[in-house]
Amino acid sequence: MILSTIAATAIVFSLSRAVGDPLLLFATSGYGISDEAVAEIRKELALDRSYPEQYLLWLGRVLRGDLGQNLAFKLPVTRIITEKIPHSLQLGAFAWFFSGTIGVSLGVMSAIKRGTIADYGGRFVALIGQSIPVFWFAIILIYVFAVWLDWLPAGLAGDSTQEPSLWQLEYLVLPVVAMSLGGLAGYLRLTRSSMLEVLDSEYVKLARAKGVGTTFVVWKHAFRNALIQPLTASTLAFAGFIEGALVVETIFSRPGIGLMAVQAVHGNDFPILQGAVLMFILVYVLATFLTDIIYALVDPRIRYD
Repeated sequence: MILSTIAATAIVFSLSRAVGDPLLLFATSGYGISDEAVAEIRKELALDRSYPEQYLLWLGRVLRGDLGQNLAFKLPVTRIITEKIPHSLQLGAFAWFFSGTIGVSLGVMSAIKRGTIADYGGRFVALIGQSIPVFWFAIILIYVFAVWLDWLPAGLAGDSTQEPSLWQLEYLVLPVVAMSLGGLAGYLRLTRSSMLEVLDSEYVKLARAKGVGTTFVVWKHAFRNALIQPLTASTLAFAGFIEGALVVETIFSRPGIGLMAVQAVHGNDFPILQGAVLMFILVYVLATFLTDIIYALVDPRIRYD
């Protein structure tokens, strides 16, 4: 995890310099900056140092929690990201819970009813969920439920003149549904395959031969063992939901990390973009590490020395 994080910081720093001299981002069309201002900014950003020195200085600031200042308003990047994180975490947590609950339930039903209409229906939902682009599905939801039926609001979670509130849950419905479709399909397919494998195992057949009821066999023997794979994948799924908020937050104008990253791309605000990408990488690396630990805890056959 440590080596992956160090490599990720090197990649993030290199990509921030891939567009050329970062100093050029301070010059706008129509009027330039004086030579004195160029020298001052170059010294402030340590652009007068060698590339390895720039990286080490930047890495030292990152380890202290200093991600620099954004180019537009000279605000600390760490503070900006901290203000945006709750909105992305809220959206990701709701989508994670919704997709996991519905996806696992449909996966169990599809495995139990193998070869029936219910099974084909569940597999069709999984196919649709993994085929439909998120941005297209989000736009369709807005058109149907916000424009046509006028049942739910779409857009910014809060009054444009006030600070958006996390407790305006009606603004979460459409973004959560849009984000959950792909994860729901993944949970469904993973749970169905795990359940089918367990239901065909010898100890389940023995339990049925001994006269154990179907309900007890399914939920006591099969489901608990089949849940190992979806459970260990859930941490990576949660990280994916937080990172996947980029598209959904942009479409629904939610003030989270995703929308902030997109606006940073359009505004060439590389300190903000560096901080957002670095945060996504750290979330994914940490989720991978937790997945390994959870896998060892839930499966007694695996123990890490």
